Amino acid sequence: MMWDDLYSSAFQHIKDKIGKVGGVLLAYNTNIDAIKYLDSKDLEGRVGKVGKEEVFRFSEELPGRITKIHHLLGGILWSIRRGKAAELFVESCTVRLYMKNWGWDELRMGGQVGIMANLLGGVYGVPVIAHVPQISKLQANLFKDGPIYVPKLEDGKLKLLHPREFAGDEENLIHYIYEFPRGFRVFDFEAPRENRFIGSADDYNPNVYIRPEFREAFEEIAGKAELAIISGLQALTKENYKEPFEELERHLEVLGERRIPVHLEFAFTPDETVRRRLVEILGKFTSVGLNEVELASIMGVLGEKAIAEKLLASDPVDPIAVTEAMLKLAEKTGVERIHFHTYGYYLALTAYDGAHVRDALLFAALAAAAKAKLGDVRDIDDVGEAIDVPVNEKAKAVKGALVREYGMKDCIAKVDDYQLAFVPTKIVTKPKSTVGIGDTISSSAFIGEFALR
Repeated sequence: MMWDDLYSSAFQHIKDKIGKVGGVLLAYNTNIDAIKYLDSKDLEGRVGKVGKEEVFRFSEELPGRITKIHHLLGGILWSIRRGKAAELFVESCTVRLYMKNWGWDELRMGGQVGIMANLLGGVYGVPVIAHVPQISKLQANLFKDGPIYVPKLEDGKLKLLHPREFAGDEENLIHYIYEFPRGFRVFDFEAPRENRFIGSADDYNPNVYIRPEFREAFEEIAGKAELAIISGLQALTKENYKEPFEELERHLEVLGERRIPVHLEFAFTPDETVRRRLVEILGKFTSVGLNEVELASIMGVLGEKAIAEKLLASDPVDPIAVTEAMLKLAEKTGVERIHFHTYGYYLALTAYDGAHVRDALLFAALAAAAKAKLGDVRDIDDVGEAIDVPVNEKAKAVKGALVREYGMKDCIAKVDDYQLAFVPTKIVTKPKSTVGIGDTISSSAFIGEFALR
C-alpha cells in the first residue's frame, strides 16, 4: 500500500471540504502554558535537595494531587521513566511559587480548548465558539486571527467577539509544562520517547469554572454550532465534580436535542470517582478520544484489569488489546466512535462504516506531524507538507497483527458490529514540542471526518 498516496488523497479531500464545516463549540478549558525544557543536571540537583528517596517513591506511583515539591519532582520522573504524559493539579501555594521561580522558556496558548480553537479557527478557517474561563490580555493575545469567537452578554443580548475584542482583563491561568526529548537521561532513567509532565496551577480550570455566558445563553450558543468538543474534566475530584457535571449534563441534553455530534477529549484523570462518572455518561457523547494510559485507566474502573495491564505492557501498544478495550468500552457505554491515538499509530472503532473514517485519521496524522515538526501550524498547507515526514516503520508489525486477527483490508476491518480503521503515523524524530499534539490529532480527525460525510 502506497501510504504517501493515501495521505495525499486524504489531505486534498479534507482541505477542499473543511471550510464548509459550520460552527464548532469548544468547552471548557483554556489557559496559558509556561513551557520549561528540562535539564538533567538541574533536575537531579533539585531532587537531591529535597530528598531522593521520597521523590523516587512518587516516580513509581503518582499522587492524586500535588501538595508538596516531592510530588512535583516525582511526577516529572514518572513521566520521564515511561515516556508518558501526565497532568496533576497543584494545590500547594508553596509549590506554585517554586514552579514560578524555576521559570519557563516560553509562553504559549494552552488548554485543550485554546489549542483546538487556534487550530480549527486560526488554521483551518472553521468558525469556533470557545469557552475561555478567564480572558486576560495575555490570554486573548495568544489566540490567532480567524473566526474564533467568545460569547459576551450585553443588556441580555448575546454577541460573539474575537477574544481580543472582548476587552477582558481577568486572571492569567498558567500551567507549567515540563518537556523532555527521547533519550533524556536523569539518574538511571532514560526517556523511551519525548513527552511532558504538566502541573496545573490555576483555580478555574481544575474546578471546571463555567462562565455566566455559557450558563445563561447556552441554548442560543448551541444554536450556532454544528459540532461540539468537550474537554477539561481531568482535574476534577470526588469533592468538586458534582456541580460541573450537572451543568455538563444540561449542556449535553441541549446538544442532544439539536442532534449535534459531541466529542469528548479524554485526558489523564487521576480521580477514580470522576473516571467512573465519565464512563457512566459516555453514551451521551457521540465520540471519545484517548491514548493507552487513558484507555487503561478506564478499563481499570470497568473491572477489566487484565486488559488494562496489556495496554501498558509493550511498545508499540498491542493493537489487539486496544481493540478489545475499545469493544468493551463501546458495548458498555453505547458511544458510537472511539478514536485511539498512540505513538506510532491510530485506531478508530465506529458503529458506522466508511473509508472516510480512515482518511480523517490520515489527515490527523499529517496535522500531528506538522505540529511536531514546526512547533506551530501556521496554515493548512503546513499540514500537507508533512507528507515528507517518514511513516512509522514499527507500524508494519501493528498492521500485520490486525490483518491476522481481523482480516483487515485497506486498513479497514469488520469487528463484531463495528468498523475498525487503522493508520500508521508519521514520526518526527526531534519534535520541537509535544504540547497539544493529542488535541491536534483528535480535533483534526473529528472535524475531518465530519467534513467528508
